[in-house]
Amino acid sequence: MTQTVTHVYDDPSEARRVIAALESAGFTSSEISIVRQNDGDTSWGDNTSDSVSDGASTGASVGLAAGTGAGLLASLGLIAIPGIGPLVAAGVLATTLATAAAGAVTGGVLGALIDYGVSEEDAPVYAENVRRGGTLVSVRADDMRASQAEQIMMQHSPVDMGMRGDAYREEGWTSYDPASPAYTKDEVEAERRRYRSM
Repeated sequence: MTQTVTHVYDDPSEARRVIAALESAGFTSSEISIVRQNDGDTSWGDNTSDSVSDGASTGASVGLAAGTGAGLLASLGLIAIPGIGPLVAAGVLATTLATAAAGAVTGGVLGALIDYGVSEEDAPVYAENVRRGGTLVSVRADDMRASQAEQIMMQHSPVDMGMRGDAYREEGWTSYDPASPAYTKDEVEAERRRYRSM
């Protein structure tokens, strides 16, 4: 049986280390997905400086790149998501999100996350966290390998999404809103600093 293991990391360097550890353990770009804001950080792959096109055409380029086998970070593409902004993404989840951005998935980004295996309760918190600069890393694998992926991912300090959702709600947040403006680079950095100090 296939399971989906998904975690979010506040520190993008930590997310890169997670991906490297997963790939070293034998997980492939067809099993790993990554989604993060496009902040122009070229260490995430060659495609991050490309201009963002509409979701449909970006989705096509993401889907083609994801199967090249050159390592996950080499297959990154761009997707524009309402409320989050331009994302750097790769893997099966990237293709699902690109389809959502093109309007082909009911419920947009939340529907795409739920279809991918994120619970209906958690999907809004995951989407909001990515909107605020988090990096989502996900693995789809059989039971035994999913357990191995979970162990690897937990060694890299993922965000406790229950606690993070509670923190968001304490400040008045109720749910992910695709009509909200995307966070600026300065707002993302302020958000990361806030959680580093906690």
